[in-house]
Amino acid sequence: MKVVHVTQPVEAGVAKVVLDLAEAQRAAGWDVHVVCPPHGWLPTRIPTHPWHATRSPGPASLLETLRLRKVLRDLRPDVIHLHSSKAGLTGRLAVRGRTTTIFQPHLWSFRLAGGLLRRMCVRWEAFASRWTHQLVCVSDDELATGRAAGVTAPAEVVCNGIDTTRLRPADRSAARRRLGLPERPTAVCVGRLAPQKGQDLLLAAWPDVLADVPHAQLVLVGDGPMRTAWQNGQESVLWWGHSDNVEDFYAAADVVVLPSRAEGMALVPLEAMACGRSVVAFDVDGVRQSLGSAGAVVPGEDTAALGQALATRLADPSLAHREGHAGRRRAEMLFDRARMTDQIITLVEKLEGDAR
Repeated sequence: MKVVHVTQPVEAGVAKVVLDLAEAQRAAGWDVHVVCPPHGWLPTRIPTHPWHATRSPGPASLLETLRLRKVLRDLRPDVIHLHSSKAGLTGRLAVRGRTTTIFQPHLWSFRLAGGLLRRMCVRWEAFASRWTHQLVCVSDDELATGRAAGVTAPAEVVCNGIDTTRLRPADRSAARRRLGLPERPTAVCVGRLAPQKGQDLLLAAWPDVLADVPHAQLVLVGDGPMRTAWQNGQESVLWWGHSDNVEDFYAAADVVVLPSRAEGMALVPLEAMACGRSVVAFDVDGVRQSLGSAGAVVPGEDTAALGQALATRLADPSLAHREGHAGRRRAEMLFDRARMTDQIITLVEKLEGDAR
C-alpha cells in the first residue's frame, strides 16, 4: 500500500505523530512518503517531498494547493493522510475525494479564530466532509467539537500516543544536576511560545505561586514568536529555549503545567505522565481524557485556579508523587505509541478494503 502523509507543521507535537505513524507503516511493509515544507526536523528518516506552505491560510493558499496537487499526482498514492488545518484545506481542495482521504485536524481550524474567520472555518470544515473518507480525532472532545460544528464525515477517535519505553520516570536530583538547576520546587512548561500555548497566562499566575511557595522556580522550555514580548526579568523564571532533550526537564520537574488556550489532545501531559510527573492543566479538549487522577484540571484561562493548583503540588511533594505514579500507569495502559500506530494501520487497511 502506498500512503502519503501531508503536513505543514514540521516540528513539535504534530510532526512527532506524523513521524511515528510513517515509521510504523513503513515497518509494516507499506510504501510511505511525507509531503511537507523543506525545513524542521521531520524529513529525516522517511522519503520526503518538498511542499512550500505557510502555517496560516491566505492569498498564497491557492498556489499551495496547486503545488500539492502536482506532488500528489506524481506520487499516485492509494491513501492520503492530511494532518492539521493547512494540509486539510489544501489537500482536500487538491484531491476532492478522488483518492481515499484521511483528515486528522489535531486541533480544529476554528478553535483559535474569532468573528467572521471563525464562521468561515466552521462552514469550510462542514463542507469539506464530502471530501473526507475518514476523519481521525485525537480525543472524544475533538470529535464532539467537530460534530457540533456540522462535520459529518465518518469518524474514529485515535488518542495520541507516546514512547513509554524512552519516556520513563528518572531521578529528579540527577536530572537537575545535568541541567544545572538548583534544588528548588520546580514547575516545568514545555511548548512553543505562542498565544495558543498560553505561557502568558502561566506567567500571570506565577506570582500567586510564589506567594505560597517563595522558593519555587518555573522553567519554560521552548521558543517561538512571543518570547520577546513575554520574557521578563523574574529571577524565579528560567527561559530555557528550545531543547531536543525534553525528558530531562520532565525528570527535573515536581509538576508539569499545560496552560494552553486550545488543544486537540496535547502530547506534553502524556509525556509528563510517562515520566511519572504530576500535571496541572487548563480544561481544554483532551485534557480530562488524558489525565484521569494524574493531576489537576482547572477552568480554562482561570489564572488564580492555575496558580493555586501549582502551589498545592509544589508545597506537597507527596501529592505530586502519588499523581505522577498514577500517571505512569495510565500512560502505559492507554497512551503507548504502539497502540496509536496499530489503530491507524487497522483503520487504513479497512478503508482500502472497503474501497476495493
